[in-house]
Amino acid sequence: MALNQEFWKDKRVLLTGHTGFKGSWLSLWLSSLGARVYGYSLSPPTDPSLFDLANVRDVLAGSEIADVRDLTKLSGFLKSSNPEIVIHMAAQPLVRDSYKIPVETYAINVMGTVNVLEAVRTSGRGVKVFLNITTDKVYENNEWVWGYREDERLGGHDPYSNSKACSEFVTSTYRNSFFPPQLYMEHGLAIATARAGNVIGGGDFAGDRLIPDIFRSILKKEKVQIRNPKSVRPWQHVLEPLSGYLSLAEHLYKQGDLFSEGWNFGPNESDAKTVLSIVEDIERKLSDRKNSGLAFPGFEIEKGEHPHEAHFLKLDISKAKSGLNWHPKWTLETALDKIIDWSEIYVSKQDIRSICLNQIRDYESAK
Repeated sequence: MALNQEFWKDKRVLLTGHTGFKGSWLSLWLSSLGARVYGYSLSPPTDPSLFDLANVRDVLAGSEIADVRDLTKLSGFLKSSNPEIVIHMAAQPLVRDSYKIPVETYAINVMGTVNVLEAVRTSGRGVKVFLNITTDKVYENNEWVWGYREDERLGGHDPYSNSKACSEFVTSTYRNSFFPPQLYMEHGLAIATARAGNVIGGGDFAGDRLIPDIFRSILKKEKVQIRNPKSVRPWQHVLEPLSGYLSLAEHLYKQGDLFSEGWNFGPNESDAKTVLSIVEDIERKLSDRKNSGLAFPGFEIEKGEHPHEAHFLKLDISKAKSGLNWHPKWTLETALDKIIDWSEIYVSKQDIRSICLNQIRDYESAK
C-alpha cells in the first residue's frame, strides 16, 4: 500500500477546496511527493486555518481563490493549469450549517460538482482522473449496526447528506453519459467517488465538529458541550482517507476502467466509537501528559433541541482492502495522540508545517 513517489513526481494535480482542512493536508502531502499542485477554492473557511498556519500557498504551483459555482472562471483555471488528475473536495461540509443554508448547500455541493465535471469534459483529453470526494453520510441511513457497502442505497436525511448523495448521482451520470468505463480506451478519463468517515486531525478549526469543539473549549477553559453522546461514528485520522484517495487516483490513472466506481475509506470496525468515548479518551490522555500545556476543562451534555443527525453509522471497507490493498494504519488511539501532539505545537507557537510533514512521514512509515 506504500505510496508511489515515482508515480506522483511532477504529476499535475488540481485540488478544489485546497484551502480547507483536508485540502491543506492533501496539498502538503502531494507537494512532499513531488507533485505540482494547483488549488481552486474560496478563501480559508476558518480563522485561524491550517492553510494559513502551515503556509500551504508556498508549496503550490498555482492557487486561485474563487467559487466552484463560477463555471467560466473554473474552466479557465483548469485549462491554464492543465492537470492530469482532478480531486474535487470543495464543499459546504457541515450538517448543522446545511439546515441554516440549504439552498447554498445544494448550490455548492451539487452544481459545484456539475461545474467541475463540465470543466473537465470541455477541457480536451488532458485530464486522466477525476475523483469526487463525498462522505459516509451519502448512504440512506437505516441505523444498522453493520457497515454500509458501496452498493447500498444512497439517500441522506439532512440537506448536507442529501446534497452529497446528489453529487454522487451527478458523478455517475457524467461517467455513464460521457466517459463510460467500457469505452475507456477511447476517451481515457477515469471517474470515481470516495466516501470517508468522520475525519479528525490537527488543524481542523471548523464549528460544530467534535474535536475542534473540544480543543476550543480547552483553550477557553470552558466545559466541552456534547450534543449526541451516544452517537457512533467511524473516526479516522485525516491521513487515512487521504492515503486512500492517493492510492485510488493512482489505480484510476493506470487502470481506470477497473476502478471507476464508488469506494469507502474508513477505520477498522473497532474504531467506530461513541462521541462520549472520544471525549473521555482525550480527557484521559491529557491527564497523563503532565507537561502538556493543555488541561481538560470537563464536559456537559448540551441541553435543548438539535437538528437530526444519524445515531449509528459505519462503513464497510472490505472493497478498498481487497481491491486497492489499502487498510487503516493508525488506530483511533494513535490518531488522538497525533492530534494532541499537533495541538501542543500549535499552542506553543512552533512551526505548523513541520509538524504536519513530520506526521505525514510517520504515517508513511507505519505498517
